[in-house]
Amino acid sequence: MPGGITSGPSLRTAALRQAVSAAVPGDHDVPVTTPRLPAREDAERELSRPEYHQHDPPLYQRALDWLWHHLTDLLSTAAAATPGGWVGLLAVCLLIALLLLSLRLRLGRLRPPPSTGPGTLFTNRPRSAAEHRTAAENHAQTGNWNAAVQERMRGLVRSLEERALLDPRPGRTADEAAAEAGQALPHHSARLHAAARTLDEVTYADRPADRTSYQDLRDLDAALLRTPPPNPQPASPTPSRQGDTL
Repeated sequence: MPGGITSGPSLRTAALRQAVSAAVPGDHDVPVTTPRLPAREDAERELSRPEYHQHDPPLYQRALDWLWHHLTDLLSTAAAATPGGWVGLLAVCLLIALLLLSLRLRLGRLRPPPSTGPGTLFTNRPRSAAEHRTAAENHAQTGNWNAAVQERMRGLVRSLEERALLDPRPGRTADEAAAEAGQALPHHSARLHAAARTLDEVTYADRPADRTSYQDLRDLDAALLRTPPPNPQPASPTPSRQGDTL
């Protein structure tokens, strides 16, 4: 159409015709005497001009087309090599996805959630052992076993501090509390370490707790309350001075 916009393919066609006309002078019935290679070079040179590429797709579109083409070829090759063709390839992909999902669920959270301190046992304002036990029971009644285990362990450690079996120390971890309490109460050392390990799995590995794990921790807390503190070492008598009288 006169005055209209000429498309890219039309321009390329016109360029090819111009190159052929240049290669074949005079009447079209005259045999072509221009060698094939110079004629092709003339055509390529003509087609490299900017006006023939105004309507080409953008670079990102060409990159996506290239990627999709090679991905399709790869999938076709894999389907041809897989028993069952495309159905077999889809089954293999689903199996791999299920394996990755099960592995992710088994490993739990990859990194611990943010807290006020790395691995600290107490993260909020100081509370008494009774307050922690009450909070643990409230969580247990609603089935929130993770929070119940955490609060019960905090109450257990706070109780040991209130009974002077542990020195009150901010930033103490559950493993440190179990190790220190196990020295003061060696008969409960194994259960204390097991309780600390349960808390670590619940808090930092995102392993779900249950009624049994909470019941074990509550039984340990009650057993520690019934255990009397170790007998203190008797103090050495102070020698009296000669000649002192009452």
